[in-house]
Amino acid sequence: MKVLADIVVAAVALLHVYILVLEMFLWTTPRALKAFGMDREFAERSRALAANQGLYNGFLAAGLIWGLVAADPAGFQAKVFFLVCVAVAGAYGAATASRRILFVQTVPALAGLVLVLLAH
Repeated sequence: MKVLADIVVAAVALLHVYILVLEMFLWTTPRALKAFGMDREFAERSRALAANQGLYNGFLAAGLIWGLVAADPAGFQAKVFFLVCVAVAGAYGAATASRRILFVQTVPALAGLVLVLLAH
């Protein structure tokens, strides 16, 4: 169960690294325009905000990675804390930006949280 939990936590961390790259470095590229459903003009105007958002996604990924490499109890606590952060951020994003965020971000984070708790 612990291995499965750690795989899901790692997947959530990798997702947030990917989001970091999209928001910080690829914001005005066709890939990001399509992923976030925006036009080039808006992407250009919001570039600095997106980079800031990307940095926060990087912090979420870093916290999850820390949870994976740290010994318990700190590793367990970090995984729980950062998975809850991801789930809350995803729920807020789903309520304010796009319902799709609920399935891309919140559901995997909650699945990881359940697995981490069951494995503990």
